[in-house]
Amino acid sequence: MESENKTPKTQPNNPLHGVKLADILEKLTEKYTWEELAERININCFKSNPTVKSSLKFLRRTPWARTKVEQLYLKSFHKK
Repeated sequence: MESENKTPKTQPNNPLHGVKLADILEKLTEKYTWEELAERININCFKSNPTVKSSLKFLRRTPWARTKVEQLYLKSFHKK
């Protein structure tokens, strides 16, 4: 029963494990303006009337765009 209280590390080599998309987008918007994000990642949810809510909706439905956002997050914040 002792193992019930421990969280297993199922993905120790995945730096995004346990990081929510909302948290990723929040950190990116703290570091960059929407215009800067649109320059780095060419997607309309960053260009046309951007909000966190609309961007999250788009990124959750669009795997290629989510991958680009996650890559920018890792490049910007994850230091090995």
